[in-house]
Amino acid sequence: MPEKQLGVLKALDVAKTQLYHFTAILIAGMGFFTDAYDLFCVSLVTKLLGRIYYFNPLSDKPGSLPPHVAGAVNGAALCGTLAGQLFFGWLGDKLGRKTVYGITLIMMTLCSIGSGLSFGNKATGVMTTLCFFRFWLGFGIGGDYPLSATIMSEYANKKTRGAFIGAVFAMQGVGILAGGFVALVVSSIFDMKFPAPTYEVDRVLSTPPQADYVWRIIVMFGALPAVLTYYWRMKMPETARYTALVAKNIKQATQDMSKVLQIQLEVEERAADIMKDPRLSYGLFSKEFAKRHGLPLLGCTTTWFLLDIAFYSQNLFQKDIFSGIGWIPKASTMNAIYEVFKIARAQTLIALCSTVPGYWFTVAFIEIMGRVAIQLMGFFMMTVFMFAIAFPYDHWTKPENRLGFVVMYSLTFFFANFGPNATTFIIPAEIFPARLRSTCHGISAATGKAGAIVGAFGFLYAAQPQDKTKTDAGYPPGIGIKNSLITLGVINFVGMLFTFLVPEPKGKSLEELSGENEVGN
Repeated sequence: MPEKQLGVLKALDVAKTQLYHFTAILIAGMGFFTDAYDLFCVSLVTKLLGRIYYFNPLSDKPGSLPPHVAGAVNGAALCGTLAGQLFFGWLGDKLGRKTVYGITLIMMTLCSIGSGLSFGNKATGVMTTLCFFRFWLGFGIGGDYPLSATIMSEYANKKTRGAFIGAVFAMQGVGILAGGFVALVVSSIFDMKFPAPTYEVDRVLSTPPQADYVWRIIVMFGALPAVLTYYWRMKMPETARYTALVAKNIKQATQDMSKVLQIQLEVEERAADIMKDPRLSYGLFSKEFAKRHGLPLLGCTTTWFLLDIAFYSQNLFQKDIFSGIGWIPKASTMNAIYEVFKIARAQTLIALCSTVPGYWFTVAFIEIMGRVAIQLMGFFMMTVFMFAIAFPYDHWTKPENRLGFVVMYSLTFFFANFGPNATTFIIPAEIFPARLRSTCHGISAATGKAGAIVGAFGFLYAAQPQDKTKTDAGYPPGIGIKNSLITLGVINFVGMLFTFLVPEPKGKSLEELSGENEVGN
């Protein structure tokens, strides 16, 4: 069957790696940096919020967020992200990648600032405001997932496309790291300026009034990188694949890419005939789509769903694991601001040693190993390490074995990122037709966020000890950390099985993968 790929798209596929590729990575990546910072920074300040707004002077323990409030604070952004992925994914195919990209950025900036403000200074007003703005912040972040991935895949060349999309996603690791660093710096400054006794020594003075500024500064800082990238985002031309294959304006696509590639491209006469082919017009809910892309979409959605259950639950009860192995002392032995420092230090160390390197290993090896092999390997290794931590869990909690525990726990994060956390983001941006690419990526990502919500809400409760006298205030007994880790190991194994539904995009053009080069035959 002769190939009927448009010349302007073929030029993109064979283009040498040059400055505009790295500009696109930086612009799309800064959006992802902001996404990760905003989503994960809240886990650094939830203990502080509990101390400030749910303080009980009669309690031996510092104040903590009631279960329904903790669930709302952690879940509001995830629910918003899920809705945003579906809505902006669809809108990106209707209005174009560039236009919708700008809308999501403005939304993220305003809602980051709004998250740090509040109606009043009572618990109800503060938490309601925080959840409201974090939902809409998540809505903007949700749009960034399909749009960042789609823009990068449509700009990239065939040879290094996976690495480029992976590099955009790797900015998530840098964002998580930045959240930790900002929290470390802010808490250090405030702890030096406003020293306070521990909770055991003085329950009231252990949380100085200035602690209220600490969490606000940390959550509002996410607006800064979003503002900085807006101008550059708006300067990028629309992707040639959207302009040519969806807007059907071959002339504009050719002009845009002539400037970007800095070569003279000819407008093709035969392009109009290719664009009119009825095989380019089947919809998302058609039999033709189900036949061509049904199983790959099922593979993308289920693997992302299962991965995010494991990934987000790990992140959320990370601080409980750190307490269990002694990295974070008992809350009553610290003041409120120093506790933020300790939590941030632990999370930053994990990010630095395992999370961030994992992303960049994917970037380095994806064009050698392929997407599917990395995803299978990642799920398999996560299963192995989860079980290796879970079954002898009592062994790992003994003081002399704590370092080994942290190494094993770090390795599960490493193989999440040198594995399915990166590939579930990359593959849906490559295998679907241009007119449905952003929508299908949005559906896959939203299914992932549904998994994140299951992980975040479910494991807040599941990780509680089975002994009701040892649970956090307001929580019923759970299945304990050990059984939670076993459950996550099983989930990872099922994710590995569903990976076999996903095609391998390595070395193929986007049109070859989606069937759009079969038209006109």
